[in-house]
Formats: sequence, C-alpha cells, structure tokens
Amino acid sequence: MRPNIVYLHTHDAGRYIEPYGYAVPTPNLMRFARESFVFRNMHCAAPVCTASRVAMLTGRAPHSTGVLGLAHRGWPLQDTSQHLVHQLGQAGYRTVLSGTQHEHTDATALGYHEVLRDTWGGAESAPGTRIEDAAADFLRGPHEDPFFLSVGFNTTHRTFPDPLPADDEAYCRPPAPLPDNAVTRRDMACYRRAAAILDAQMGRVLQAIDDAGLRDTTLVICTTDHGLAFPHMKCTLTDHGTGVFFMLRWPERIRGGQVSDALVSQIDLYPTLCEWLGLAAPAQLQGNSLAPVIADPRHEINDAVYSEVTYHAATEIMRAVRTPRWLYIRRWDPRLRPVGPNTDVSYSKQVLVAAGLAGRTYAGEELYDCVFDPQQRNTLAADPAHAQTLDELRARLQDWMARTGDPLCDGVAALPPNPMPRDPDEFGGNIGGAPLPPLPTHLR
Repeated sequence: MRPNIVYLHTHDAGRYIEPYGYAVPTPNLMRFARESFVFRNMHCAAPVCTASRVAMLTGRAPHSTGVLGLAHRGWPLQDTSQHLVHQLGQAGYRTVLSGTQHEHTDATALGYHEVLRDTWGGAESAPGTRIEDAAADFLRGPHEDPFFLSVGFNTTHRTFPDPLPADDEAYCRPPAPLPDNAVTRRDMACYRRAAAILDAQMGRVLQAIDDAGLRDTTLVICTTDHGLAFPHMKCTLTDHGTGVFFMLRWPERIRGGQVSDALVSQIDLYPTLCEWLGLAAPAQLQGNSLAPVIADPRHEINDAVYSEVTYHAATEIMRAVRTPRWLYIRRWDPRLRPVGPNTDVSYSKQVLVAAGLAGRTYAGEELYDCVFDPQQRNTLAADPAHAQTLDELRARLQDWMARTGDPLCDGVAALPPNPMPRDPDEFGGNIGGAPLPPLPTHLR
C-alpha cells in the first residue's frame, strides 16, 4: 500500500535548526528528528528559491528544466508535466497545497487538485485560515485515496519578527560567515524567533498527523530550499548556501533515530519516491535513490553533487561541484564583484556594506578543502600544489554541464521574454518598507 506523503518546507533555513546542532531551539523538529532519518550532508541544487524547489521536485538540475531564476521574475517551470505532483496525480494521489510553493505563479498549473491556502494570492478553499490550520483540517478529513499534501511556510523568509526579551539577543551567536557584533547578534536573534514560530507551525501539522491516526502510513519529508537569508549564505555556492536540513519519517519503511553523513542532493528525492512507490522513473531524472543510504547510513550514492546560480534578483552566473573532500566554484560574471541585490536586505548586510562590501572582489575560480577548511574561506585555486585537483574538478564540472544541457556550454544564458533584473551595484534597500536606520558609529 502506498503511503500518504506530507511535504513540510520553509524558506531560507539552511541547517540552522536544533537537530543540526545549532543554538536555535526547535523542540518539535528535534522530536521529529529523533523519529526520522536525518541527512547531515544534504545539498540543494541551487541556493535560489524557485530553482532549488524545481530541482528537487523534478529530479533535475535547474538549467535542465529551463528554470534559471525566480518564478515571479520570469522563470516559472514551463513544462509542468515534469513536476512530481503531476506524476503522483497520475498514480492516483490526491494532491493538495497549503501555503507557499515557488515553482510557478499558478499552483494549479503544477497539478495540484486542491489549493487550501496559496501565498501567491490565488483561489483558496479556506481563505483567511492559517496555513497550518488548513493543513490540519485536511488531515482530519476522510481520505479514500492516498494524498500528497504540500505545506509550505514563509516564516523564515525575511523580514523576520523582532526577538522577544527571553531570546537573549546579547548572548546570541551570528552565523559563521559574519562578524560577531551587536547588529549581527540581533539579526540572528530575529531569525531564532522566526524559527521558533516555524517550529510551532510545523509541530501543529505533525500533531494533526498523529491525531488523525496517520503516522504509520504517512511519509513526512521535512526540508528547506537553501541557506539562510544572510550575507555569504543564500545565493552563494559554499555549504553556507547549499547546505540544507532534510529529514524523512515513515515508520513502515524507515527506522527512526538514524543520521547519515553521506553526500546527497535534493534531486535524489524524486528517484527515491519512484522506487518506494513503485512508479516508473522518468528518463530525465538525474539523481540517485536515497534508499541505499537509508538501509545503511554509511553508504555513499554520489561521488559528487552539483549546484548553480544564474539569476536571482540580478544576474550572477556560477556553477559548483562538491565532493566529499573538495568544493570547486567557477564564476562566469566578468565583474567578479558582489552583486548587491542578490543578498537580501538586512542589518547584517548593512554592516558589510558599511565596511566596503561593494568594493570586494571574487576569484574566477575557487577551490576549497572541506576537511581542513570547513568554513570554505581560503581558496586554493592559485596554489600549484593543488593544480591537479583543480584540473580534475574543472573537467568534472564541464562534463556535468555538457551532460545536463547547461546553456552556458553554448554561451551566456539568455534572459526570459519579460525579465525584471535589478542593478547589480544596488546595495541599499528597505526592511519591511521602511529605510534601514543608521548603524552605530563604531560599526560604520
């Protein structure tokens, strides 16, 4: 018997939740992790919202689907028959959305039979109802056929709520790529508050699964699209941008309380579901089934995973290959400078802008030893001692691009018919519609 599937997801959370060892209290997700299989070395295929989600739900690299940027900026998934929801619908699943999806501006075009809540503002069967409540109401209802329920949250997307006094922002630690000061600590405290709200929302859905007696017959997929919306994280190809939390629970098939360090990609989910559900795997899938890892957490199914950025709010073309030891990043943008609007507006960004972010430069190629340099700060691309590794990874990346039909192989990727790109040198912005206040004097 095929399981029900609940797909729980949020924006911009990376691995910054309690089960991954961070000081971000998420008790519901911690409890869920202890009942699940936890992938500690999962990567998204693109640290950009639409491209990441499309890749996971089509099992293909973003460029292979034609999705090079954000849906609302001109890159929705064109061939929606590639979407997982379509195949599940054809297999007899009732497909339902509550909350956000970022693969298209019209959820019904993706194949959803029913839209309970839609953050794009489309037709809703439960207008005004909170995302988690609409999902819980659905779960409690009668179910003649197996269902796929996507429950998507914007909670950890900027802008974040202000922290509560109990959040102790003075004792908070900002993400690793950022300097530790009063501004970045407060910014991280705001993220912690958002994560706490998300934890309660996801906990409400998980409790509804139990209350409806569906735990044993339901596969729960819990993940995020990419890294945090902080500088040097979202829209970057280091692990700070591509590393994501990813947990699976299905008591009938998965033994809970297991953790794996295997190198895996979110595009590996689609072939896994095909194997478990007895569905014909589409020929265009590019990932590998996670089932062998779940059977033995020490097993490796990939000797490399790949990620990319082409457009976000502005053009920033780069590709990367990540192996268990190495990370290689290549940039195609001749400016080789930070692209202002591709870092979400925040107080942390303001700190870096005040310190001269716009004048920083990047190397055209970067090579990181992920064992001796886990924060991926010291590029070895110009070191003659690593020339052979650089050549091997350069060739591997080029081969992957050719095999998967990357348009960069034929030149720079084109803009869509009605693009909305922004000025790459735009480093200002507003938070919540209001101008950013000035930084304290000692941080200017």
